[in-house]
This record gives sequence, structure tokens and C-alpha cells, in this order.
Amino acid sequence: MTAQAHPLAAHAGRRRFLTLATAILGAVGTAYVIVPLVETLEPDASVKAAAATTVALVPIEPGMQVTVPWQDKPLIVVNRTPEMLATLPAVEPLLRDPSCAVPQQPPACRNRFRSLKPQWLVMVRVCTHLCCTPLYKPRKGSVGPRWLGGFHCPCHGSLYDLSGRVFKGVPAPRNMAIPVYHFSEDEKQITVTAMYPESKLC
Repeated sequence: MTAQAHPLAAHAGRRRFLTLATAILGAVGTAYVIVPLVETLEPDASVKAAAATTVALVPIEPGMQVTVPWQDKPLIVVNRTPEMLATLPAVEPLLRDPSCAVPQQPPACRNRFRSLKPQWLVMVRVCTHLCCTPLYKPRKGSVGPRWLGGFHCPCHGSLYDLSGRVFKGVPAPRNMAIPVYHFSEDEKQITVTAMYPESKLC
């Protein structure tokens, strides 16, 4: 006499099979939805390209500056002369953070010049008080009798030296921000790629 499977056991087997099949189909369906969704959240090549900007250095004569828009912020590049660089140690007793202890710049730019190469200042031209745009005032005496050159924010009177380091006794609390950037191999242009994550604008 042949043994027959109990009807309830057969029903339980079919239920397990249907549950497993439903789970597999659900997982596959979820993958089909999530993968395209994640891909849409990743920035495409045009967005990544817009996040960076390249500035040609050759047209910027000694002592001159160029300001270009970058990520809705003004980016300034200054070609500093040896005379301008010589003012940097002279003003340090007047500065709030002369040694750049506050991380307003990448580690490679934590120096007196706040740059990868002393000649070139690459900086986000935004006052750290209320996000105004400071004026570039390189001429000695142009802001006051003891002024050796730098940046002056006329809105509330904040002052910065020619490295964007903030003076004591002004509303701005921090040095201006230095972004992440690099020079081309021939050193004829710079490419700015990102804000330094720890820095703050205002």
C-alpha cells in the first residue's frame, strides 16, 4: 500500500514555495527600483565639472587680481609681488590667527602665504562676518596710514592682510577660506575643485 502525503503537509509545502518565490521576486523588483534611483542621486559628469573651475594665471600681472564665479561664490586669484609678500610677517602682531590654527585652509596651505606657492593667493572672497565681498586694497595707505595692503570689507569694517588673515578687533571672526586647488603641470593655470570641508564662510 502506497503512503500518501497528508493534505496539510502538501499545502504547507506549496505555501513555503510561494513565500520563497514572492520574496525572490520582491528582492529583484526592489533592486530594479533602487539601482536607478541611486544612479540618479549620483552627480553626472556635467555636475562634477561645474563643481570645479580653472583659472589661467598668465594674464594676471604682478600685483593684479582676477575674480571669477565659482559655485555661486566669488573666487579671487592674486599674483603677489615680492614687496607684497614682505608685508606678511610685518602685520602678524595685528592678526587674530596669524599661524592659521583655525582650519580655514587645506593643510598644505597652512602657512604664512596660505597657498601652495607664495606668489599665488587662491581664496574665496567672502568676509567671514556676514558673507559680504571684501575689496582688494593692495596699495599701502589706501585704507589707513598704517595699512600695508590686503582686503577691506566696507560693510562692517573687517580687515584682512594679503593672505586673507583677519585682523584683531574687527567683526569677522576667522580668516577667509582657502579652497582645495592644484596647479597644472606647466604651472600656467590652477583648478579649484572643492571647499575645504572644515572651513566656514560666515
